[in-house]
Amino acid sequence: MDTIASLFSFITTPVSWVIVQFHSVYGKLFGPDTGWAWGLSIVSLVILIRICLIPLFVKQIKATRAMQTLQPEMKKIQERYKNDKQRQSEEMMKLYKETGTNPLSSCLPILAQSPFFFALYHVLNGIATGKTIGVIDDQLLASARQAHIFGAPLAAKFTDNADKVAQLGASLTDVRVVTAIMIVLMSASQFYTQRQLMTKNVDTTVKTPFMQQQKMLMYVFPIMFAVFGINFPVGVLVYWLTTNVWTMGQQMYVIHNNPTPGSKAQAAYLERLTKHVTNHGKVRRRSERTIVKAIVAKGRDRNEYERKFINGLNKAGLAAQADGTVMVSETTVAAESGDGAPSAGAAGAAPKRQQPKRQSKAQRQAAASQAAPKTADEAAPKASLEKKDEPQDAAPQDKPAGSQSGAGTARQAKSGQRRGQQRPKHPSKK
Repeated sequence: MDTIASLFSFITTPVSWVIVQFHSVYGKLFGPDTGWAWGLSIVSLVILIRICLIPLFVKQIKATRAMQTLQPEMKKIQERYKNDKQRQSEEMMKLYKETGTNPLSSCLPILAQSPFFFALYHVLNGIATGKTIGVIDDQLLASARQAHIFGAPLAAKFTDNADKVAQLGASLTDVRVVTAIMIVLMSASQFYTQRQLMTKNVDTTVKTPFMQQQKMLMYVFPIMFAVFGINFPVGVLVYWLTTNVWTMGQQMYVIHNNPTPGSKAQAAYLERLTKHVTNHGKVRRRSERTIVKAIVAKGRDRNEYERKFINGLNKAGLAAQADGTVMVSETTVAAESGDGAPSAGAAGAAPKRQQPKRQSKAQRQAAASQAAPKTADEAAPKASLEKKDEPQDAAPQDKPAGSQSGAGTARQAKSGQRRGQQRPKHPSKK
């Protein structure tokens, strides 16, 4: 570790200068020789570095999501050229170039932070050995060696012996208890950060080897921190614990406000957004408009949670627009007008075509029989074979032309004439 730290000795002067500047501020509040002054100086150094690395963190998020999206295509390339490693690498590079993805972008924050980490280790190692380094002179060196964090010296390690710890004015028990607690907290924060990334912010609709790698790293990284942590000075443990807590909070913020599409975090986010939009009728922030705009642009490629979000807006009488805003839908405006006429927003829209009702078989047969032409016999009125109850004084001319009286019907039956429809006689031949 000392050999690696010496490689970054060129940056120890800037790091030591930043620590001294923060120490001069906190020393006036808590005293120059206290652990609070030196400990908070290291914490402030971490915060300053992480603020400067926020643009790289944004690139890391974009690169990670792009790599998740490309996993199916990468798997196809690996299966197609599994016997030709050179062609496989060429196709991979071609895929990265076409999509504008860089696999190293997901490691940028760690790579950019590592020089400061090793430079801080180099500074604290110089304090432990009693050597001035960077802008830390003899007076600041003596102050730093007297600083204790919860009874443990700033430059003490878990593996130090009792004599070395005694030279720093502390007991071996205090050093090991404090360093053990800090190592456990450091590993637990790393595990929780990776776990919430895997359980909440991963697209569950796509199963890729990338997910298996992340799951493996979730258990490997905490073990690595626990193994290497016993060789870190207390000041370095403060640095690494602070950066892990910062990463955990930063990751929670991203998952809450900008989740990965298709993840459980997106389902929870869109559910909250649906409730707010339906209650207020508008989108609040620019980030929300950006997400709504992306969902509208997907069209039929929306996932299950995004379709549920659009359907929830439609049920509330709202419609998501292409610019990310939300407006009252045209059907709701037409319904509120009362007469069913299209609103001004729907002007020029073509009316919906009405489909004819389907008729039953009996109705179709009746319509066909009515439309068919009638023969001469069918067109003639049928003679009534039943006796009608008519008044005695009814005039003969009031009877229908083709009807016969009950007496005439009886005479025809007696004379043997055929029953049924008879041709009426001409009035002049009666």
